[in-house]
Amino acid sequence: MVVKKTFRLTKEGVSELQQELDSLIAERAEIAESIRTAREFGDLTENSEYQSARVAQERNELRISEIEHILQNVELIKTTRGSAKIQLGSRVKLRGEDGTMKDFQIVGTVEADPLNGKISDESPIGKALLGKRKDDEVEIKTALENSIYKIIAVD
Repeated sequence: MVVKKTFRLTKEGVSELQQELDSLIAERAEIAESIRTAREFGDLTENSEYQSARVAQERNELRISEIEHILQNVELIKTTRGSAKIQLGSRVKLRGEDGTMKDFQIVGTVEADPLNGKISDESPIGKALLGKRKDDEVEIKTALENSIYKIIAVD
């Protein structure tokens, strides 16, 4: 029995992947032209332009295949606005003991982008937050530190 892997994404995440896919598909023509031009330089075994274009084509096709697979197996995250509990898709505001503020959105692993506040539900921060409520205190353990935060808002 084959277990089908599903990828949990927000609507925004699906939209971003679709845009990336459209862009990669549009690049196919440019890459094909680069290969065609490089072939004209002669001996393909020592033709670095040709080799580079082929590598770019392979990388592009791999990413297209990966995104198509994700989009064919996507499970849309349904956020229930007004839910008191932090769940997949929730946006959370935290205040640290030192007064620092942090904003996170809990997303699936494919959509995670920590530098932009999108935290995977499987990350230490995501795991610590899931199921908590506004006004709860949560200890977040990372490789760099252990910190206590108060949850001040859940959307």
